[in-house]
Amino acid sequence: MLQKPAEREVQRVQTNREELIERIERAMHADGVAQPLPGLHLARSSSPLGPVHGVFEPSLCVIAQGSKEILLGESRYCYDPFHYLLTTIDLPYTGQVLEASKARPYLSLRLSLAPTLVSSVMVEAGHAQPRDQANVRAISVSPLDGNLLDAVVRLTRLLDAPDDVPILRPLLTQEIIYRLLMGEQGTRLRHLAILGGYTTHIARAVVQLRKNFDQPLRIEDLARELGMSVSALHHHFKAVTALSPLQFQKRLRLQEARRLMLSEDLDAKVAASRVGYQDASHFNREYKSLFGAPPMRDVQRLRQATLALPDR
Repeated sequence: MLQKPAEREVQRVQTNREELIERIERAMHADGVAQPLPGLHLARSSSPLGPVHGVFEPSLCVIAQGSKEILLGESRYCYDPFHYLLTTIDLPYTGQVLEASKARPYLSLRLSLAPTLVSSVMVEAGHAQPRDQANVRAISVSPLDGNLLDAVVRLTRLLDAPDDVPILRPLLTQEIIYRLLMGEQGTRLRHLAILGGYTTHIARAVVQLRKNFDQPLRIEDLARELGMSVSALHHHFKAVTALSPLQFQKRLRLQEARRLMLSEDLDAKVAASRVGYQDASHFNREYKSLFGAPPMRDVQRLRQATLALPDR
């Protein structure tokens, strides 16, 4: 008996989900993160994880197994094998793996999306720049449809075919971007790739804050440079990033201080000064508020957790 088209599609999607699990497991034999191809990041965890802090670049995030929650400001974004997460400008975030076990480890991939490539695909597809001035939040979760999943699975097949990477990797990345443009988040991607509406100004503000995060933040000067009022800058910045400019800068400073203490073995006072804090006690209070422990205790905890990881 012949299968109906809907039944064939369900079977195709399920087969692709199983293959995605298999290919990420094959590439990730132990817990951790890896970048087997430029811009393609894989992650594996055999147990739920506490909050992890980082900065998203424009990316597509897909989970093969397990689930994860992203916190951005007061907003929460949960996704799983049936949903993907899209971020379209650099955003400091807090992430937490919710579902994972040794029998069914959390497995995921993140594909970086270069704005120039997104723009070129838009031109080829005939998508015009959005004309409205709406604020578009730079992160959201949507259902993962069969065509997008299929393109992602074919991209992971390149992990076992290195000779095919130079030719097929660019084509598959373009297809993934095209599928995103044609899907539920197409408007978000178009707004933030071409920087339409108020997002033009906010994207420039994000670049300035990331470049000069260790310098004093003068909102009036930033607003004047962008041709906006202070109130408009606050309103549109938070609408797009879920954070105020000051909160955004603070996240960047604290995450960089944490990195400096871990990787360069700096003490808290020196790290605080390096990222722009003049008052060490103020730094300690804000650090504890974000990471849940004073600086040196937090760093010691992270080092102990790293030593406890299994060897690869």
